[in-house]
Amino acid sequence: MNADDFPTPDVDVESTDPESLKNRIDAGEDVMLLDARMQSDYDEWRIDGENVTSINVPYFEFLEDDIDEGVLDRVPDDREVTVLCAKGGASEYVAGTLAEHGYDVNHLEDGMNGWASIYEAVEVERYDGAGTLLQYQRPSSGCLGYLLYNDGEAAIIDPLRAFTDRYLEDAADLGVDLQYALDTHIHADHISGVRDLDAEGVEGVIPEAAVDRGVTYAAEQSSTSPASQARQDADGLMTAEDGDTFDVGDATIETVSTPGHTTGMTSYLVDGSLLATGDGLFIESVARPDLEEGDEGAPEAARMLYESLQQRVLPLPDDTLVGGAHFSDAAEPAEDGTFTAPIGELVKEMDALTMDEDAFVELVLSDMPPRPANYEEIIATNLGQNAVDDEEAFTLELGPNNCAASQESLAGD
Repeated sequence: MNADDFPTPDVDVESTDPESLKNRIDAGEDVMLLDARMQSDYDEWRIDGENVTSINVPYFEFLEDDIDEGVLDRVPDDREVTVLCAKGGASEYVAGTLAEHGYDVNHLEDGMNGWASIYEAVEVERYDGAGTLLQYQRPSSGCLGYLLYNDGEAAIIDPLRAFTDRYLEDAADLGVDLQYALDTHIHADHISGVRDLDAEGVEGVIPEAAVDRGVTYAAEQSSTSPASQARQDADGLMTAEDGDTFDVGDATIETVSTPGHTTGMTSYLVDGSLLATGDGLFIESVARPDLEEGDEGAPEAARMLYESLQQRVLPLPDDTLVGGAHFSDAAEPAEDGTFTAPIGELVKEMDALTMDEDAFVELVLSDMPPRPANYEEIIATNLGQNAVDDEEAFTLELGPNNCAASQESLAGD
């Protein structure tokens, strides 16, 4: 059934907006959720948290005139329950039905689509380069991005298409000119916002090493100069090679080639203080190596990742912060609320970073989670080979990111 097909409840049902629900979870309040989606959708992706209790009772269980008592028995009647679904229609109906039976309920506005629309900007307080660095966080999928601004200029790393307007609005609110939109690689879990920002006059940048995967929109020449260079090709994005730099006010973003997760995987060293590692290294895990060449190419990619970590990432100063393009449920945020950590700390806590190559490869290949939902279509879209509208793009990327090598944290105990 579509959301519009559900009848309006006979009783008034209160709703809660996604931001309010997240604020309750972040504040440590005990939250009871009834997820009315199909079990397969629930098993793949749901709202979790240490203080969140979640049960799955599909909406069709509530469509009968006489609801089975066993269904009602599964719903707590001694606490407030927030009902949610995919888009908000089924949850309002289910919440109304439960209210008629005396339950204390509300429903989540716009459902999981609304949850996926939450996007927060948190300052990286330990960043000590020029300017200010913000980390964008999308809790529904664990996607992370970075906005550096300094002296009237700004750059965004790993932007999401769904939030193109947000970046432009934030830049305007900060009184800065958004100069660059840089991608670390061809993403497999979300639709990149680089081309959309480029169309708005921001210089779009992709790794030169990623072009051979079949990118249809790259400029023929790569960038080897700072921010003063004019646009090269109105029909193609600028490409960045290892060692290229981009000036943002007094700050410099340096391109660092770190293949492994993909052959074109590229990190960006933000004014010597934070390495935006894309999907190469996370604060709780290392990258999975199978999304470009599949299982057959994964061992070679894992060895490539090992070399990148050992030769390009770990030799950086211990206090260099690492900030990936994603975080998982296993990640613990820093005191400032960002998912960042110093390299020295990660080396101490993540055994994978001190293993020899063979042990590293064996570990990386041993426990990979399911591949991201719709990843092949998302990759084709990010390569420019597949055209989708905004609504379809948003729908494609719903769900967990699954870009790390392990479903559990590799750092700490």
